[in-house]
Amino acid sequence: MTLLNGLASTDGRIGGSGETLTIRGGHPLRGRVDVKGAKNLVTKAMVAALLGDTPSVLHDVPDISDVAVVRSLLEVHGVRVTDGDEEGTFHLDPSDVASAHMEEIDAHAGASRIPILFCGPLLHQLGQAFIPDLGGCRIGDRPIDFHLDALRKFGAVVEKLPSGIRLSAPAGLHGASIHLPYPSVGATEQVLLTAVRAEGVTELRNAAIEPEIMDLIAVLQKMGALISYEPNRTILIEGVDRLSGYEHRAIFDRNEAASWASAALATDGEIFVGGARQPEMLTFLNVVRKVGGDFDIREDGILFRRGGELRPVTVETDVHPGFMTDWQQPLIVALTQAHGESVVHETVYENRFGFTDALVKMGARIVVHPHGLQRGPRRVPRRNLEQAAVITGPTALTGADITVPDLRGGYSHVIAALTATGESTVHNVGIISRGYEKFFSKLAALGADFDVLG
Repeated sequence: MTLLNGLASTDGRIGGSGETLTIRGGHPLRGRVDVKGAKNLVTKAMVAALLGDTPSVLHDVPDISDVAVVRSLLEVHGVRVTDGDEEGTFHLDPSDVASAHMEEIDAHAGASRIPILFCGPLLHQLGQAFIPDLGGCRIGDRPIDFHLDALRKFGAVVEKLPSGIRLSAPAGLHGASIHLPYPSVGATEQVLLTAVRAEGVTELRNAAIEPEIMDLIAVLQKMGALISYEPNRTILIEGVDRLSGYEHRAIFDRNEAASWASAALATDGEIFVGGARQPEMLTFLNVVRKVGGDFDIREDGILFRRGGELRPVTVETDVHPGFMTDWQQPLIVALTQAHGESVVHETVYENRFGFTDALVKMGARIVVHPHGLQRGPRRVPRRNLEQAAVITGPTALTGADITVPDLRGGYSHVIAALTATGESTVHNVGIISRGYEKFFSKLAALGADFDVLG
């Protein structure tokens, strides 16, 4: 087989999505994969380095395209990013931070949604910021109103332009009282990265409390920030005059760990996920057990396999400590092999079941209810944007010609193709490099039979 895991698309932009796989499925995946730092922490910790007046060192950085995007954006703003002796280590030196040309920043428009988080640090360092049109996976509207409203409360002036958003802080940034209408991870990160050097105290209510958020707080505290977590999703930040650099080893990527676990269940394989930890995956592990999977928690990772016949489950996605929305897509592939009717309620994003069309094409029995379902007692209150997927199994999947729609859906398509009998052609798989390091090499190590067509 040919292995290729490039990060650039044919048009030269970082984070491309051009590769096509031919996959010969029907064989269990067996072996070991190791996960590095979480994409949802590493990219934010890299941005946090902008706030320090001395260099930072970040360990366990995965080689993924979202990291490449943030690295390039930091470099166009004058941050010197160099690789350390240890694989996955970045040295980030912000001593020469400067305004970047709009054309340089705009070159990254559409490649990532991370640029919005540059606002607070750049306003502190330079007094101004320009953010290009934002990209990312098309799984919902994902409005940035929460971000902009919070920045305005800090004292930022927001000017919307055809090419993006220009921000300034003529009177500096000041602490604020902010209540998020929804515990948005991105908006919580925005407030943290802005409040730590704003004058005065910021109270953030209804904040996200994901493990990656807590790890970002740990990074900022190492830099000299004063942050306390109060009951009922409230975070208090006392602004300080200066922050120094940090040295930090990123929390593991629990999304990738859960993805490989689902692959083991779907293909009736056995996968050891090195670096995975139990505390951050409690909710996922409960569902694995309910569905009939088995896991063995060890000091250096978690082993996942089937424990027998897979059983149907009902799952509701939610913010932490609920079941992550990123976990439901690969899990649904495994649920096509469960005996009975499973229901997945998606309550976080309004358009995250589009990937199931390809699974149906492969033989799965999945019905998506665009306005959700009300079935029995619910842990998560029904929401207006809610969708539900009903999966009836087990069904034999067969190879098909399919196209990847987004990061987690793309991974799910690949695992479905590896579960199916016959040959599948999967297009646009390069998008998977946004969140999965050395994806093709890991598949090969697990015994997957595939070729990369370029």
